Amino acid sequence: MSEAHGTGARQVRDLTPVEARVLAVLVEKQATVPDTYPMSLNALQSGCNQKTAREPVMALTEPQILAALDELKSLSLVGEVSGSRVVRYDHNLPRGLGVPGAAGALLATLMLRGPQTAAELRANAERLHRFADVSSVEGFLEELAEKTPPRVIKLARAPGSRESRWTHLLCGPVDPALLVQAGGAPSSHAGGGSATDEELALLRAEHRQMQAEIAQLRAQVAKLAGELGVSLDDA
Repeated sequence: MSEAHGTGARQVRDLTPVEARVLAVLVEKQATVPDTYPMSLNALQSGCNQKTAREPVMALTEPQILAALDELKSLSLVGEVSGSRVVRYDHNLPRGLGVPGAAGALLATLMLRGPQTAAELRANAERLHRFADVSSVEGFLEELAEKTPPRVIKLARAPGSRESRWTHLLCGPVDPALLVQAGGAPSSHAGGGSATDEELALLRAEHRQMQAEIAQLRAQVAKLAGELGVSLDDA
């Protein structure tokens, strides 16, 4: 029986890279090694630290993974399975983020391997979900990009590349350095040029993320003030 499984999207803050790795590994291993899923802490650590199909490669300790699991449970993205001598963990990514399973497979692959083109995602996510064609992958990516808050963003084509890559936004806005024009020069509006679709999407994502973070901070301050018996009106 699994605990902490919610019925709707509840994520209200950015994930840390460690939390994203732990969550993505649970999604991956459910599909690739179902006989050992839900996962023990030891198996989860091995999956997080494996040196293949990972970008970046990590060397996480058990305390780091346990701390990430506790946070993910509080976000209803991970559950703890009872009824076993060894504590095991399973994910709740689709319901926790309010996305279909196919989209969850794409998010997990992006969290595990970094930015990828739609064609690369189709190949790399095949063991998690078999997409009919690249256009099917692009359809799910576009839906994820249009969510509130957006879960992915399409990056501008890098110099020499034929296709644009996609990256997830679960750990917050992407590095602006990735949003470059096809020629390799950073985009600029100083000369009166208009914003690219990627830049506008990034700004919207940052605005929504900031609103969520401000709301969370206000709630935390109000809770702390209540515990201290301090009136915020008098502050």
